[in-house]
Amino acid sequence: MEKLIITAAISGAEVTKEHNPAVPYTVEECVREAGSAIRAGASIIHLHVRKDDGTPTQDKDRFKTVMDAIHAQYPDVIIQPSTGGAVGMTNDERLQPTELNPEMATLDCGTLNFGGDEIFENTENTIKYFGEKMIERGIKPELEVFDKSMIDMALRLGEKGFIKSPMHFDFVMGVNGGISGTLRDFIFMRGSIPADATYTVAGIGRFEFPLAAAAIIDGGHVRVGFEDNTMISRGVVAESNGQLVAKVVRLANEFGRKIATPAEAREILGLTKK
Repeated sequence: MEKLIITAAISGAEVTKEHNPAVPYTVEECVREAGSAIRAGASIIHLHVRKDDGTPTQDKDRFKTVMDAIHAQYPDVIIQPSTGGAVGMTNDERLQPTELNPEMATLDCGTLNFGGDEIFENTENTIKYFGEKMIERGIKPELEVFDKSMIDMALRLGEKGFIKSPMHFDFVMGVNGGISGTLRDFIFMRGSIPADATYTVAGIGRFEFPLAAAAIIDGGHVRVGFEDNTMISRGVVAESNGQLVAKVVRLANEFGRKIATPAEAREILGLTKK
């Protein structure tokens, strides 16, 4: 079985210090939280950035500042910027971090009702546009799928040349408006991707660690972090992203999965360090 790739989603665009005081906003806080996750065993940092007051931004210069600061201390880690941005941003605004030519970036494969009047819009043409830009810039997309229909969209657009194979999926499960975080639905998602594809699972809230265990046993990979869950256990706020990663490492040890280094993660995912 392949070694386990752990991704740490250290901040997200929606979670705030009101949810957990350790959620990072500033450059220094992002380095602190990325470092805690890397030292605990994460080989990928999934990155959103904020202004110092916590406002989400896709500004290319802000991404560069944060990415450079993380790489200055942890040069081998894979940094995977988000192109999800925040609700209401334009396509080109969301794509700004891809102009920095990262190894990976996320590509959301469908529209989602986040709750209330918030709609996270990803039309077919948006997905095609993002896919073309990532191919042009030599970036491997992590295909964010919140439901089985989004897997179907990715496969259909892959056949048309907008997404290259082998694909790498991130099953984001338990989000309002998306597929639930049950084991039944994990098995459904897992059985819907091509044999040559790899996947990571990101369970939201209380689904984080049960789904992490399922992915570890199945041979998949795991994403944890404050973007998805700010609690280390029921009613207990996590001290850091590293504490969440360390819990996944303990689960992996129980099930006999070794943890991938960044170099091993690159080999598994077919990345070339830039």
